[in-house]
Amino acid sequence: MTRVMKALSITILLLCVPFLFAGDWPQWRGPTHNGKAAAGPMPPLTWSESENVHWVVDIPGRGHSTPTLIGDKIFMATADDTAQSVLALERSTGKLLGKQVIHEGGLPGKIHNKNTHASATIAADADGLYITFYNRGKIVLTALEQKGAIRWQKDVGAFRQKYEFGYAASPVLHGDLVIATAESEAVTALVAYDKKTGVERWRTNRPQNTSYSTPGLLKVSGRKQLIMTGNQELVSYDPATGKKLWSAPGSAQHTAGTVTGEGDLVIGSGGYPQRETVCVKADGSGQVLWKNKMKCYEQSMLMHEGHVYMMNDDGMAACYVAATGEEKWKERCKGPVSASPILVGDRIYASNELGTTFVFKANPERFELLAKNQLGNDSFATPVFVNGKVYIRTAFRHDGKRQERLYCIGAK
Repeated sequence: MTRVMKALSITILLLCVPFLFAGDWPQWRGPTHNGKAAAGPMPPLTWSESENVHWVVDIPGRGHSTPTLIGDKIFMATADDTAQSVLALERSTGKLLGKQVIHEGGLPGKIHNKNTHASATIAADADGLYITFYNRGKIVLTALEQKGAIRWQKDVGAFRQKYEFGYAASPVLHGDLVIATAESEAVTALVAYDKKTGVERWRTNRPQNTSYSTPGLLKVSGRKQLIMTGNQELVSYDPATGKKLWSAPGSAQHTAGTVTGEGDLVIGSGGYPQRETVCVKADGSGQVLWKNKMKCYEQSMLMHEGHVYMMNDDGMAACYVAATGEEKWKERCKGPVSASPILVGDRIYASNELGTTFVFKANPERFELLAKNQLGNDSFATPVFVNGKVYIRTAFRHDGKRQERLYCIGAK
């Protein structure tokens, strides 16, 4: 087989994606973009390197990209010192099926030591895969076909930062649109493209301010809203047109987590330099209901049955009444924390950077720790929970060497 034919066969294998089904995890924050797993079998309460492990595989390169599950495949972004790529793995075994290089060279010379050149999560649907990378001084959105190579690439915008910390925001899918953002000290914008053709459908300018948050696509106050934090305000847009719906002061200048919401409430947090969590009515009034000094900079939060749950940078877990901000409980776990919590049934799974996943009840009356599980010692990616299984991207650091691994955890 020639090198060209071999590369083509890997590309076809990598990009042949079936239609979505109920067991998919198609984008950052899951199937409904709110950090909640779909109803189904419960995952194990406990695990370790030897307990409840279905399979484990080494992952080349480094990335904080959450696994994206579509049909019988898993997709993740990764990068090394020379290239940014998309990996495809077999869901049942973890076998590496292919590696599609998206960019060769052009990686930024400097990023934050906790960031990577592949921190955005792949968004996927029946039409293909969509991924953003920071490359050659700009944010580039790439669409991959199901049956062959790159369909199109678009420059979302230049990316220039006073502090060279890198990029993290993931693309968001809405109907026939894929939405991406480039938020820096350059000309900053929120941009929607036609998924199939790459034609720009709308572009909304944003303040020139570096932020790292993925927009939250939430159904609140009876309609889908695309809500962003940063530049000391929460702003809502119509995801179909990019038109601004409302804004409210709060959160922080720089943010990284995705907002959460339900009913007619939206809650965002930051950040730097402010420490603030803020709750806003999403009915168009922009009314601020409450604020506190809790800081969830990198982490997204959860709303469930009228309460908001979080685990902040320092490993402090907390629960508040969503409508009033009344503190129900606060409990010290262990930080630092970068990953975001996931709700599965009545359990919350929250992982820290040391590879520890705390499992506690979504119980507003008291903190109820159910389990503490350890995998790896250098962990940043948020785990994924589908059909009773957990997919955990973690890393082992020892004697100056670092190796990423992907685990599939499930009851035996």
